[in-house]
Amino acid sequence: MPHSPAHALDDLLAQAEKKAAASRRRPGRYLVSAVQAGAYIALGEVLLLSVAAPFELAHSPAVKLLEGAVFGVALILVVFAGAELFTSAAMVMAVGRLAGRTGWAALARVWLYTLAGNLAGAFGLAALVHAGGLLGGAPAGRMLGELIAAKEGLSGGQLFARAVLCNLLVCLAIWMVARMRGDTAKTAAVWWPVFAFVAIGFEHCVANMALYGLAITDGRASAGDLARNLLFVVPGNVVGGAVLVGAAYWFTARRERAA
Repeated sequence: MPHSPAHALDDLLAQAEKKAAASRRRPGRYLVSAVQAGAYIALGEVLLLSVAAPFELAHSPAVKLLEGAVFGVALILVVFAGAELFTSAAMVMAVGRLAGRTGWAALARVWLYTLAGNLAGAFGLAALVHAGGLLGGAPAGRMLGELIAAKEGLSGGQLFARAVLCNLLVCLAIWMVARMRGDTAKTAAVWWPVFAFVAIGFEHCVANMALYGLAITDGRASAGDLARNLLFVVPGNVVGGAVLVGAAYWFTARRERAA
């Protein structure tokens, strides 16, 4: 049997207090952990491109399924190795603030540090991949260009809506991890929602940092392109994680917890 929602809420509140304290007392360590998360997400993007690109080149209808199937390794690394990811921090710190366990300053600090660290980690990994010449040629390079072009073709409203839906799924994964008892169940709880958001084509700000980082180092995009994307995707991820999952489960689970 899974843990109760009240237990999961207690787990998230403990995480919020821990993040708030770590970002205040040991900001350097916290930033390093955020850099690690950005790099792990970038590794997932590199795996996706490396594995799915030949199928994309062959116009296989299984491309989306394959993309979703392999990208889950990124969030599995974040959860089990331990690292600070912005999209989950959006939910955790919102719950901490709603419950009165952390303040607005802590929320802003954690979100800012996590975003900055994730960006540095994503670009650092992208630079290493570029130096290794892993994605420069076809078909991976071609697929990278097509993915960037598709994102650039979306309006701001579309990016925002897709980002809301993305972090709804990502934070549901983190919420379910807090309810699961065994590592096998936790892995499945992570993998399936990530599979869904990648296969459908939702927008994850850290995954986009990684994808644009790979494209920028390869000369296929600019920093301005990334900035425009994040302008809409970051707020959408916040709404999806902090409001649709964090606030909603805080509202329902706190009643059970009080009882």
